Amino acid sequence: MVNPMSSKGPAQQEMESLLAAAFPDAIFTLSNDSANHHGHAGDDGSGESHFSLRIEWAGFAGQSRVARQRAVNKALGDLPGQRVHALAIRATAPGE
Repeated sequence: MVNPMSSKGPAQQEMESLLAAAFPDAIFTLSNDSANHHGHAGDDGSGESHFSLRIEWAGFAGQSRVARQRAVNKALGDLPGQRVHALAIRATAPGE
């Protein structure tokens, strides 16, 4: 389930699609925080440089925080670090 936003850029749309495919039945919100970082390092002027993700998925049960973040980064491929400067991840299992 994706949190609807009024105007999503191509990077955000692609990330949401990749997350939905990699984590079936996950509940997530991907927020574009780029406006808060305008003029800072990593701001490429695209308006899609900084994001934060909150994702809850049953498949994360029993995994460490690092394993969860690695799974998210793997699902997103080259987006973080290439087209997206920063992604803050909060990944939990239901009930956490």
